[in-house]
Amino acid sequence: MIATYWPALVEGFLVSFGLLLAIGPQNFYVLRQGLKHRHVFAVTTTTFISDVAMIALGVMGVGRLFADNPTIAYWLGWGGVAFLLWFAMKSLKGAIRPDVVTDDRIEASAGDAAGQGARIAILHALAFAWLNPWAYVDTMVLIGGVSVKYTTDMARLTFLMGAVIASGTWFYLIGYGAKKAAPLFKKPATWRVLDGIITAVMLGVAGMLVRHQLGS
Repeated sequence: MIATYWPALVEGFLVSFGLLLAIGPQNFYVLRQGLKHRHVFAVTTTTFISDVAMIALGVMGVGRLFADNPTIAYWLGWGGVAFLLWFAMKSLKGAIRPDVVTDDRIEASAGDAAGQGARIAILHALAFAWLNPWAYVDTMVLIGGVSVKYTTDMARLTFLMGAVIASGTWFYLIGYGAKKAAPLFKKPATWRVLDGIITAVMLGVAGMLVRHQLGS
């Protein structure tokens, strides 16, 4: 049983983790709260739960709905391939010309939440999660699109579990490991390695999705 669904678990983890490694405003904010030791658990947990909810909507909601329609599933699958290839090329460009994380960018991510209480920090975490259009593209369109290849609820659930494990690993890692991670994020070499990994992961997943689309 485990061997049957192991590829779905791994693929869910790799797709989710690859998207999360591309640091955006949400990750900046979690990293900043970790550096400041301000409401780390509240912010990290709010971010994680929001991400899980969006991934679940993508895999068990949007992905499952589209999977039941062969025509939509077919075109969504190819759309996922196109997005994965675009993301891989974007990451490759980042590996060649890395964009480091500076103190100013980390500090600016807090916005009005700087120095405020836990309630304001949580509201900001919710805003970064639910008011960011790219979050919907990542979770509902891309992750949900990749999941349409899995035709059973158990396979989709296993794929979802992999994505959730990646989300929890990443957000709690940068939240509680911010002090140690921040110096690494300021080094171009770190981003060359990370973007190189993202490029390889996205190309690999795109290749698997192409094979599925071609029925091989």
